[in-house]
Amino acid sequence: MITDKQSYRYYLQRDLQAYGLEKISLYTWFRMDCLRYIRRMRKIEYLYNVKRQNPICRVQLFCLETINHRLSIRLGLTVPRNVFGPGLCIVHHGTVVVSYKAKVGENCRMHPSTCIGEYNGAPVIGDNVYIGPGAKIFGPVTIGNNVAIGANAVVNRDIPDNVTAGGIPATVISSKSSLSAGLFPDKLTEN
Repeated sequence: MITDKQSYRYYLQRDLQAYGLEKISLYTWFRMDCLRYIRRMRKIEYLYNVKRQNPICRVQLFCLETINHRLSIRLGLTVPRNVFGPGLCIVHHGTVVVSYKAKVGENCRMHPSTCIGEYNGAPVIGDNVYIGPGAKIFGPVTIGNNVAIGANAVVNRDIPDNVTAGGIPATVISSKSSLSAGLFPDKLTEN
């Protein structure tokens, strides 16, 4: 969670690295809508967590939330604040729905038509998790670190660390982790 200016900058840098970028340019800002949405979401998280008591920051927070809400409708994203750790990458726009009760660790890479929902509890997802297109994760499940979830998988039970899961309902189909499968840029796996 973003708690100060330093952690805010760290989140921004990790999100850029998740997209394979070192810095953001004007061209990148206007061409990569999902990255623009994520960066604005991080600013909203910073203002909400750190400067919410300041009346001027409340006005700025309201304006940013309004702008980002309009962008989220256009992109098909429903991503609440303070759910994802640093290194979030939403590959491209499409329907992505995330419960505000879910908790997701660092370096999550998501594809469109993904749902992380709640049903008698919300998912807790570890670090370096790849979520394929059309995957559904719901209920009080725990997904370990370095997990790859296949396309159209329905995850309604716990998934251990360092595996690939797929199917309906999702089961472990391989002992290959998301890192060994090369699903993340090299810069994220060096740390």
